[in-house]
Amino acid sequence: MAYLAVILAGVFEIGFATFLKFSNGFTRLLPSIGFLVCAGVSFFLLSWSLKTLPIGTAYAIWTGIGAAGTAMLGMLFFNDPWSLSRIFAIGLIIAGVILLNLTGASHS
Repeated sequence: MAYLAVILAGVFEIGFATFLKFSNGFTRLLPSIGFLVCAGVSFFLLSWSLKTLPIGTAYAIWTGIGAAGTAMLGMLFFNDPWSLSRIFAIGLIIAGVILLNLTGASHS
C-alpha cells in the first residue's frame, strides 16, 4: 500500500508542476489553487508512505515519477524541446529508480 501511495504522490507531483506553470507566477487563481491541492495531496501521500518505506526509496520514486512525468508532459504538450538524448535521460531516471528499489529490497 505504501508503494501505491508514493506512486500516486508522484502523479500528484506532476500535477502540481503543471498547475505551477499554468498559475503564471501565482497570478491566476484557479491554477494556483490546483497547485496547492496537488502539492498538499502529494506531500501527504509521500509522508504517509514514509511510515513504511525507506526515505531514499520513497523519495527516489516520488522525484523519479515527478521528473520523468513532467519532462514527458512538457515535451508532449508544452513545446519543450525533445531529442533522443532527452528521452534517453528520462529512461535513465526510470532505470535508476528501478535499480534503487531492487537493490534496496535485497537489504530488507
